[in-house]
Amino acid sequence: MNAFLVSTSIVALAEIGDKTQLLAFLLAAKFRRPWPIVLGIFAATVANHAFAAALGSWLTTLLGPQALRWVLGLSFLAMALWTLIPDKLDEDDTRLPRLGVFGATLVAFFLAEMGDKTQVATVALAAQYQALVAVVLGTTLGMMIANVPAVLLGERIAQRMPVKLVHGIAAALFAALGVATLLGAGAALGF
Repeated sequence: MNAFLVSTSIVALAEIGDKTQLLAFLLAAKFRRPWPIVLGIFAATVANHAFAAALGSWLTTLLGPQALRWVLGLSFLAMALWTLIPDKLDEDDTRLPRLGVFGATLVAFFLAEMGDKTQVATVALAAQYQALVAVVLGTTLGMMIANVPAVLLGERIAQRMPVKLVHGIAAALFAALGVATLLGAGAALGF
């Protein structure tokens, strides 16, 4: 349950102002059909985060407990810093294939999420908690918490969102996880 709750909260906060949230706003404005967009975001997120979590779980088989603790601790600290850097949509992220609303959302969102901070966080969280399903469910829910309102309410919430504050909170959570990991908080899990 802890892996699920931490994954949900970290990704929901980290996603505010992220390029994939900006893409959700763009898709909502372009297509004006929220439910196929929401379903496309959900499908892309499940596929992307399942892959990322599997990678994180696999990494735990390659590294010893001490090395893994340092890699994870430093990764969480790096994520804290990365969260403070504002995202921008690249021009490639805004080119949408002609696959209908669902297909365009699925492809665009999956590709935009590749190498994104929430995907990297999913790798680290899966390695930290060794709970693949809980992490994928949590990170997916976190993405949906941040992106569904962006699709449904669009510009009305974009102007009112305290992005810097939310990024600061997410960065603090990543930093706390990093410090806790480096100090051996995961010792009970073998880290």
